[in-house]
Amino acid sequence: METLIGYILLAGVVLSMALITAGLVWHWLVTGRLQAEYVIRGTNLLGFAVLAVRQIISGSFDSRTVINLGIVTLLLTPFVRVLASVVYFALAEHDWKYVVFTGVVLSVLTYSLFLR
Repeated sequence: METLIGYILLAGVVLSMALITAGLVWHWLVTGRLQAEYVIRGTNLLGFAVLAVRQIISGSFDSRTVINLGIVTLLLTPFVRVLASVVYFALAEHDWKYVVFTGVVLSVLTYSLFLR
């Protein structure tokens, strides 16, 4: 389980870093500046992610969309890690005490990332 969690965290951080770096390089090539200035107002992670995906599907994405995908990936990494732990404790270990504990953590993460 530790190996799986390690790979989940590593993949999430590396993918996030690659997306943010690619977005910044793209922005630098277009504008000549590394500073991407924009404001994120009144949204949760779900709204933020849906907006980025809609921009990609519509073909109207830019460097900021790639940066946003990197941010979404970084924020989803701990969520996926906890979700994998719940599944592991339920299906492989059958340790219901840890399923409940990690389920509570998963519900708090779900609320804070998607519903708030």
